[in-house]
Amino acid sequence: MDLAALLKEFIILLVVIDPVGTIPVFLFAVQTVPQHLHRRFALKAVAISAIVLLAFLVGGQLLLETLGLRLGSFQIAGGVILFIFAMTMIFGDSKPSREIEEAERDHLAGAVFPLAMPSIASPGAMLAIVILTDNHTESIADQAITAGLLLVVLLLTLAVLLAASYVHRVIGNTGASVISRVMGIVLATIAVDSVVGGLEALGLLDVVPTAVETPLV
Repeated sequence: MDLAALLKEFIILLVVIDPVGTIPVFLFAVQTVPQHLHRRFALKAVAISAIVLLAFLVGGQLLLETLGLRLGSFQIAGGVILFIFAMTMIFGDSKPSREIEEAERDHLAGAVFPLAMPSIASPGAMLAIVILTDNHTESIADQAITAGLLLVVLLLTLAVLLAASYVHRVIGNTGASVISRVMGIVLATIAVDSVVGGLEALGLLDVVPTAVETPLV
């Protein structure tokens, strides 16, 4: 796996997990939690998210194959869902506001909900991790690298949560909302690329890279 591929996978995981967008959710969830337990709260949430996402990394494709589904079809479906998710991030309520409202409606707050799921281990993250670890095209070593990148993003998320109070004072809810929408635009582009890749995997589309012409050559 070359540097460009590593960077692409890292950006995908960073966008779908959205550490900054999780800050307001964390602050809401710990409102009734003693200050000295905030660190343990963040650790527990990230640990649960890691278990869920790694489980999808290991067994997600196996589940698809057991059901007789092709990865190309899943790529297309995943791309469509990621695109809808991106449109929600861009045009709908911001991710933090939506998840905080869900927590208030269900009268639940804690490390599992809404912080670990659906804020960190979101449906978009689950779909992305399965798409990035195709058993037929990715070697065990490449999948291990993807798992490593996932853990790096989760560690970054943990660091953001541990510094959440300071970061939130700096950017506020408005700043988190703006960043979430920018990430939504990036995610929409990634989603379209996933659909194109799925069509190509099913043999319905033949994408041939074209040479980039430059007036300097």
